[in-house]
Amino acid sequence: MKALVLAGGKGTRLRPLTYTLAKQLIPVANRPIIHYVMDQISKANIKDVGVVIAPETGQQIREALRANPWGFEFAFILQEEPKGLAHAVTVAKDFLKNEPFLMYLGDNLIGESIVPFVEEFTQTDVASLILLKEVEDPRMFGVAEVDSEGHVRRLVEKPKVPPSNLALVGIYLFSPLIHEAIAEIKPSFRGELEITDAIQRLLDKGRDVKSFVLKGWWLDTGKKDDLLAANCVVLDEWVHREIQGEVDEASQVTGRVSMGPGTKVERSVIRGPVVIGAGTTITDAFIGPFTSIGSRCVIENTAVEHAVILDEARLTGIERIEDSVIGKGAVVRTDRANRRALRLMIGDDSEVVL
Repeated sequence: MKALVLAGGKGTRLRPLTYTLAKQLIPVANRPIIHYVMDQISKANIKDVGVVIAPETGQQIREALRANPWGFEFAFILQEEPKGLAHAVTVAKDFLKNEPFLMYLGDNLIGESIVPFVEEFTQTDVASLILLKEVEDPRMFGVAEVDSEGHVRRLVEKPKVPPSNLALVGIYLFSPLIHEAIAEIKPSFRGELEITDAIQRLLDKGRDVKSFVLKGWWLDTGKKDDLLAANCVVLDEWVHREIQGEVDEASQVTGRVSMGPGTKVERSVIRGPVVIGAGTTITDAFIGPFTSIGSRCVIENTAVEHAVILDEARLTGIERIEDSVIGKGAVVRTDRANRRALRLMIGDDSEVVL
């Protein structure tokens, strides 16, 4: 079995971060999202991994996976334009050949192993096995209608009247029959080849499509609030206390705090779960729970909580920052000579809440 990881797309919902960074590389607990995806695939004992990349961010994805601690045989597959998930499968056909495969959206995080999901597929003779999750508002997702034995009856994209509360997670297992189904569908109103249409085509042709319901959490990190939620969950479940930097006697570091080498903390309070990268300086600051701070950042006279701060950002003299994502190399500071005035340089699709 092979794996196909989709790491293209424009990430419009996370702009302006995604003007300069692939959405799959945005860090959660200081690790790129796509690394968590690769962890899952590795545990399923899959070695051949195709990564679908976009022209704009493909080199970034290659660099992020270059170290390859998973020991994969990588194939990088260029998708010139984002024409849909099913189109990505078509572009990858030479890599996939006539083998079954796992398809995994590169910006999805789930809270349990995919191993049982993969094992069930290999032990049954089905055209596809799709991963589903119960959600509160299924109108926002592709929704599956299933019978009592988990067989999929139909798929509906963002229905006004949902047939169930089971949303498609974005992790699928396919037999080679999916290629024939994709060849028989037409672009949707968005001009894209939809994977839901291809699965529906399998159903229309009498093929067996089964479902596997995810019991743990699922987070699509495509929006700011979802990214912050993912950061909270990962910090809460996976961070352990490890202090590699320097902490002076006037500071307090409590709870599960992971701190990289070369980081210095002076006259500050840090309360976990928190992760801090290497070479960061924290002075006269408060770092509250569920905060990720990248490498080579400077945090001075600032209180931060429930935030994701990327590498080389600088925060100075800010009374409080929370529920925020701060991009790489960004500077947020007060002008002490004129406290009432705001001086801003804001890029496209940015948001400032005062």
